[in-house]
Amino acid sequence: AFSPLPPAVFQTGMVGYPEALTDPSYKSQILVLTYPLIGNYGVPQDELDQYGLSRWFESSKIHVSALIVGECSQIPSHWSAVRSLDQWLKEQNIPGLEGVDTRALTKRIREKGTLLGRLVLDGGQERSLPFEDPNTRHLVQEVSLKEPRVFNPGGSLRITAVDCGLKYNQIRCLCQRGAAVTVVPWDHPLDSAG
Repeated sequence: AFSPLPPAVFQTGMVGYPEALTDPSYKSQILVLTYPLIGNYGVPQDELDQYGLSRWFESSKIHVSALIVGECSQIPSHWSAVRSLDQWLKEQNIPGLEGVDTRALTKRIREKGTLLGRLVLDGGQERSLPFEDPNTRHLVQEVSLKEPRVFNPGGSLRITAVDCGLKYNQIRCLCQRGAAVTVVPWDHPLDSAG
């Protein structure tokens, strides 16, 4: 069995993996986290804020194709944790790999530029497996919502945002400033955005 994986990208932060994993801009990419131990605070229960947006995540699901870490904590310790990072990845069918020198991998990505990759399971025949090039897919269409949605409808200022991979926090920031935000799909006719 195998999972074809597109380019590897990296993040150097100590925290923020729930937000990074659900960030639509990472759609179909391998995310490499350089901090040595990931998962210490687990994953919180998804809950909505006053605008109907997820309080802890940037979208409704994990968008990365795979996660690579140095070490994954199996026993999270945080008041809001309802599951471990490992459990969450398994729930969403996202492969994860630990035991990798992520700093060396990040250095290679930085020096060589974008690298296509793949994750081969069970010692498969990796040379015969195809690479998946993300440039052959319409990733914006995949991450964009399908129907217009209004957030903070009573806002005094009206903003229409075209969803080409918007994060929930971007919408939240507009709502917090008093805007009624209509988010439309990437291909919505703008002359009728209203």
